[in-house]
Amino acid sequence: MTPEEFETWSRRAAEWGVAYRRSLAERPVRAQTAPGEIYHAVPEAAPEQGEAMEAIFADFERLILPGMTHWQHPRFFAYFPANAAPVSVVAEHLVNAMAAQCMLWQTSPAATELETRVMEWLRDALGLPAGMSGVIQDSASSATLAAVLVMRERALDWQGNTAGLKPGPQLRIYCSGEVHTSIDRALWVSGIGTDNLVRIPVTGPLRGMDAQALRAAIAADRAAGHLPAGVIACTGGTSTGGSDDLRAVLGVARDEGLFSHVDAAWAGAAMICPEFRDLWDGVALADSVVFNPHKWLGAQFDCSAHFLRDPEALVKTLAIQPEYLRTHGADGVINYSEWSIPLGRRFRALKLWFLLRFHGLEGLRGMIRDHVRWSRGLCERLRETLGFEIVTEPVLSLFTFRHGPEDAHNLALVEAINADGRIYLTQTRVDGRVAIRFQAGQFEMTERDAETAYEVITEIAARV
Repeated sequence: MTPEEFETWSRRAAEWGVAYRRSLAERPVRAQTAPGEIYHAVPEAAPEQGEAMEAIFADFERLILPGMTHWQHPRFFAYFPANAAPVSVVAEHLVNAMAAQCMLWQTSPAATELETRVMEWLRDALGLPAGMSGVIQDSASSATLAAVLVMRERALDWQGNTAGLKPGPQLRIYCSGEVHTSIDRALWVSGIGTDNLVRIPVTGPLRGMDAQALRAAIAADRAAGHLPAGVIACTGGTSTGGSDDLRAVLGVARDEGLFSHVDAAWAGAAMICPEFRDLWDGVALADSVVFNPHKWLGAQFDCSAHFLRDPEALVKTLAIQPEYLRTHGADGVINYSEWSIPLGRRFRALKLWFLLRFHGLEGLRGMIRDHVRWSRGLCERLRETLGFEIVTEPVLSLFTFRHGPEDAHNLALVEAINADGRIYLTQTRVDGRVAIRFQAGQFEMTERDAETAYEVITEIAARV
């Protein structure tokens, strides 16, 4: 591709992106294609000769676009959001054009030093202790895996990476049943195994871990000859927004000498609003905390903020320094690849810098406060509507509901709503029964979109 062609198609792609975002409200939120439809429409073999960009771009619009679920749609109420604020997209254009590999300070000093500064900005905006240091990971799953590896190494006196998991006491990790399945996967990958993931009963309206049951489980494991290694707490769990009493749970972890990690992947963004911080009161006791700016804050995926009380423990667990990765003549620099599982690193800090400067913290707070208010308003309207039951009360902008008692009916209702295309919801199970999740969080959502959600839910429930 010549420089002139690169200019032409870069402009074309940017213009397409603008038009796409303007058209989202008129599109069905979830992809309406059948399984295998896209696969069978793509030729079986790669072309031997290059093709014209006009043909490639036309096929993109004809084949690919119909099979995309539109995560930036203002009525995307499923899962949690994966926001890409327009200013973040602009920053990613620049990152993609430079295509830097930012694994070491010397491979792009600006990437490393900007990451250090914007993570300080975020730490302070969240009200975390000034002594915590931050690193941008690709996802909360990677941050949690890194924390579990630190738990493993601390418990094994830093011998696990070299000697492996030799026969001996079984390592034990503790969490509630409300945590994300990324915790299970971290136990797989770390070699600890999910048989050693101890699920602590939950209690109270926030479905948080019972701190006394946690303390008893740790004592019972020690008496049985096991080796407790860490506690994973949760703020804003994926299913219903389940949140642990961090002051109590992390207090137990500290008393027992266990490394603690807090997964606040979604809810952590709301902690820029001081009035919501009671949800994670006690977080200052944590050794490790993660939240995803690429969920509710507006940074384009991938961008996960991982904060650590003692980053040296993480570096001791993950760093490997062959001669070809050493930076000579620059003492004291940070190489963030030593804080992450992958060696390669994208320039993720730039989109955060653009985002925080363009919107300001107060602009982002206003968006989050609106989402919480609109979601709670929808919850109250459904509560007052005949046939609907609120299953779990709102946690920030997430609540769950049912229409009638039958699981099959509620599953059919979710599918009918999503096939309709105007909004997108997902289901979960609460105490073994199906419930329908609603969360507000898309960056460009309006109050009218929440009103549309009520209209669609009640209209389709009346006929399913």
